[in-house]
Amino acid sequence: MILCPCKKCGNIYWHSREVVYEHLIVDGFIRGYKKWIFHRECTSSGTSSTINPTYPDTDYHQNVRQDDMEDMLRDAFNMRSHGEQSFPPDFIISEDCNITGNVFCETGTSAPNEEPNEEAAKFYNLLNEMNEELYEGSKYSKLSFCIRLFHLKCLGGWTGNSFTMLLEFLREMFPFVKIPQSCQDMKRLIKDLGLGYDKIHSCPNDCMLYWGDQKNQQSCHVCGKSRWMNSNTEDVNTDEGGAQLRKKPVKVLRYFPLIPRLQRLFMSSKTAESMTWHNDQRTDDGLLRHPADSLAWKSFDSKFPSFASDPRNVRLGLAADGFNPFKIMSTSYSTWPVVLVPYNLPPWICMKQSSFILSMIILGEKGPGNDIDIYLQPLIKELKQLWSGVETYDVLRKENFNLRAALLWTINDFPAYANLLGWSTKGRYACPCCAAQTCSKWLYNGKKFSYMGHRRWLDENHKFRFQRTLFDGTEEYRGAPEQTVGSEILFMLKDINFSYGKINQPPITQTRRRSRDESDDESDEEDDPNEAELWKKGSIFF
Repeated sequence: MILCPCKKCGNIYWHSREVVYEHLIVDGFIRGYKKWIFHRECTSSGTSSTINPTYPDTDYHQNVRQDDMEDMLRDAFNMRSHGEQSFPPDFIISEDCNITGNVFCETGTSAPNEEPNEEAAKFYNLLNEMNEELYEGSKYSKLSFCIRLFHLKCLGGWTGNSFTMLLEFLREMFPFVKIPQSCQDMKRLIKDLGLGYDKIHSCPNDCMLYWGDQKNQQSCHVCGKSRWMNSNTEDVNTDEGGAQLRKKPVKVLRYFPLIPRLQRLFMSSKTAESMTWHNDQRTDDGLLRHPADSLAWKSFDSKFPSFASDPRNVRLGLAADGFNPFKIMSTSYSTWPVVLVPYNLPPWICMKQSSFILSMIILGEKGPGNDIDIYLQPLIKELKQLWSGVETYDVLRKENFNLRAALLWTINDFPAYANLLGWSTKGRYACPCCAAQTCSKWLYNGKKFSYMGHRRWLDENHKFRFQRTLFDGTEEYRGAPEQTVGSEILFMLKDINFSYGKINQPPITQTRRRSRDESDDESDEEDDPNEAELWKKGSIFF
């Protein structure tokens, strides 16, 4: 890996020799770079003070260190653009400097047209401050030192007290080094950069969250379970310096706020440009290449033209599923991550892991099941706020705008689909689209249902409709069932009463096994249940 001296990378980014060769062919060398001081070419003392005549701020490029903390921050914040983003918002590029992708002002301009809002300005100021040297002449930054040392704390399982004592020892031995005072100061340093999350206590039976107006409750108002592991004892909170006593909660939800993460997509000129790719650069020729080509996207735009009028408004998809992190099926533990996908980005970017937005992690001995709506409350609240709009600074257009977002669909397997939607995906009427018109057949030897009837979607004269031996021994004359629309579903759910919590669920009783040989399949098919009775709950998404 070597530093790339092309016009765009500007001796800031490391690439392989092949990539550097390609960059130099396409973009050319950066102007004035004759002494290859970034590539170990010796230079005289007289010219050592001038690193590069094309750079307006030599101090910044002298401070380019060998650590990769700045790249790590840009990955964490989706700020993968160019190094100039570390400049403060009031920095002015000279006319001689033509560095592609500068986010604060383009070549020939003197200042932004509009000041960033409070959150954006705070982010830029913090990023600039954290780029300071660990000590004078150091090749590592203060941020690099803090993150690496805190990483060692996490790997070694050090307590907060022991970590604070180590920091005090280091400050005593190296007084010239900029070392935080305590473990709490270092946590505050990392948290101010937006790398934190919210811990929200929950009922062990998934009845409620201790959140909002119920934040200070000590026990669940539904089942009466205590909020704490042991209400009679308190444990020393060693991570906070040992001076504070705090009880340990039974169950905790880790929630990652969505609004600041979406806002930071527009704090980089490159990602801000990519967020409008679906409108500016997408090929619209009727072929399906991107979610924007789908009928669901187009139907949403036609229904909400005010939302579609600004291409910067974000379309999201939600993915959720549970897994056992210990890879031991006998271990009773469940982890449910909820991930959001921003579909404004190009297809080769939006489905990359680095573009996914982790919304929350639900931990516990058992999965949330139908009670997952309890944990989705903070996300739904933010989505409602984003539907109305939040003020966001667009660094590409140098203006504040009203950012809106909408959740288009969910991505999950069939069991998780049942938990999110509220329709039972097991038994005779498992299909949520066909509902009570689901065509199912009991397999006597397999002891499970088989869902046939797929020939109903064929043309009336299709040959498969009349081939008995190749299918279930019958000819198919029925048409496709009518799909239930949203208004009809809401009408079915208006009288459904569902109580959240494991303790409120009806006991699972062993149903009497019915002899399928004695029952007549035709009589089963003649049963026409009420569709409202097939819903288990009204989903929080409704």
